Amino acid sequence: MSRIDENAEFVPIGIAVLTVSDTRSIEEDRSGQTLVDRIHAAGHTLAARKILRDERAEIAAQLREWCADPTIDVILSTGGTGLTGRDVTVEAHRDVYEKEIEAFGTVFTIVSMKKIGTSAVQSRACGGVANGTYLFALPGSPGACKDAWDEILQWQFDYRHRPCNFVEILPRLDEHMRRK
Repeated sequence: MSRIDENAEFVPIGIAVLTVSDTRSIEEDRSGQTLVDRIHAAGHTLAARKILRDERAEIAAQLREWCADPTIDVILSTGGTGLTGRDVTVEAHRDVYEKEIEAFGTVFTIVSMKKIGTSAVQSRACGGVANGTYLFALPGSPGACKDAWDEILQWQFDYRHRPCNFVEILPRLDEHMRRK
């Protein structure tokens, strides 16, 4: 159950969108645009946007670059989470993660089951943390991006969401890297 504490103040965060596709351009990127539209509507900042081919090393390098950018709190990638040989986004994400958010994939599957039934087993959506940044790999369809945002991420990216949210612990994600 999602609940917004109306007494708390909204805290905007910087979100980058990476579309992984061998064929799409920005103009044809409906999934990336779905996320961009929702980021803006929620009151967050689009910190960066890019399209990359399905190349594991390039995806991982881009994720690392954005994780090092202090204006980016969250990276959302779309595409490359399926089962084909070219689908390497999940592997690239896991190359970067310090910690995986295992429950994200589980909750996404539950949400997907309500929409697409057993076809949900073909998604490998995942989430993690690296260098004080949240990273989420979403399937490459606009519907999947809507489901992930509308049912999970919009709530977790809202500081007012109770009982807890990702934004409130954002300053502590990299505490293990700070000097004591």
